[in-house]
Amino acid sequence: MINTDDKAFIFLFKQAFQKCFGFALTMPISETESKLFSNKVFEDTGLVIGAKSLKNYSFYVVNHAESKKENPSVATLDTLARYVLHAPYSDEVQRKDKENHYPYWFQFKSASVLPGKKKLYIKRYRWVYFIIAAIILIAFLIIIILFRPDTNEKFVDNFHALQEDSLMSKGWIIKSKDIEWWKKRNEKPSCLTLYTLRGDNWPDSQNMPAIKNLMLKKSSAACFIAEIHLDNFQPKNDWQQAGLLLMEDTSLNSKTVRLSIAYNDFFGGFDKPKEIIIQAISSGGKDFTKPEEIAHIPIFSIKPGEDTLVNRNLKYSALRIEKTNNHFRFLYSVSPVANFALKEAFSKDLTINPKYIGIFALKGFVNDTNYIPARFTYFLLSNTGCE
Repeated sequence: MINTDDKAFIFLFKQAFQKCFGFALTMPISETESKLFSNKVFEDTGLVIGAKSLKNYSFYVVNHAESKKENPSVATLDTLARYVLHAPYSDEVQRKDKENHYPYWFQFKSASVLPGKKKLYIKRYRWVYFIIAAIILIAFLIIIILFRPDTNEKFVDNFHALQEDSLMSKGWIIKSKDIEWWKKRNEKPSCLTLYTLRGDNWPDSQNMPAIKNLMLKKSSAACFIAEIHLDNFQPKNDWQQAGLLLMEDTSLNSKTVRLSIAYNDFFGGFDKPKEIIIQAISSGGKDFTKPEEIAHIPIFSIKPGEDTLVNRNLKYSALRIEKTNNHFRFLYSVSPVANFALKEAFSKDLTINPKYIGIFALKGFVNDTNYIPARFTYFLLSNTGCE
């Protein structure tokens, strides 16, 4: 006489065969049928039973009185039970982590040995799992509705609190920290002060990309507005500049786009007045040896005797980048008064998909000590939606 486990196994195998092929098992299965059976179990459960094992099991199930006894593992029995009971799709790792007690086999076995239940238990449990699946689906939809990204999501920082734990709690990431100069970040109230230290994300033959005290904010928005306001930023030497940096990851070897207010006194040997410019640089990442200057827009020529006028007009400045799918608008404003309007510098289609928005100050790879402060008074990152 065969024991209860054998009876349950034989019944389970027959039910699984019936589900797979649509007719009752009357003879051992062929090699082709065993492969089809194995593939079907894997497709429905995410778990594997070898075709050869299924073929051997069929000989035992059909001729159990004469055949050599088969001892399938509990994991195999659970996989067959999952297949018959329409259990949720899984894999070996998930089952090991969450269901290593093999609940479907023991559920099937306890149901199948009850008198008069053999024909009814599959249909009964099918409804149970249908109800569970429906509940899970409804819960999933509720979560999506409640926690989907808000197309009007907006982050604003006025830099009133500059302690590191406060910055981190607001999602700021500080890269390449220079301790000496980072300590000066709160030297003026309600301003984040970054100094134009030596560095650049435009590398040369002797220097790798590096921007000290780079502040990054992560963004998952496909379409957004990023904006900064600066207080009295007046670059006077070399390539001193401050602005916004878009990055595909936190490495300067990724694709980047930089928009800045900058000082320029390089004209290839020509004698021209020094100038304050709006500059935009696009880099294709590590596969490209040189970035591209996509905008170089003079806003002030610094002629003799006009320094005071230029300085006054740089008292308040702002930069904005607007991204709508692959289309970017770059805007700026400089003014002697705080109530200013932005105007478009240029627009361009770009292939970058930024995941981080940064604010920075730098002066290129220039070996001098002409460091000036860039005081940020406002940062905006707004998810605008792409509709």
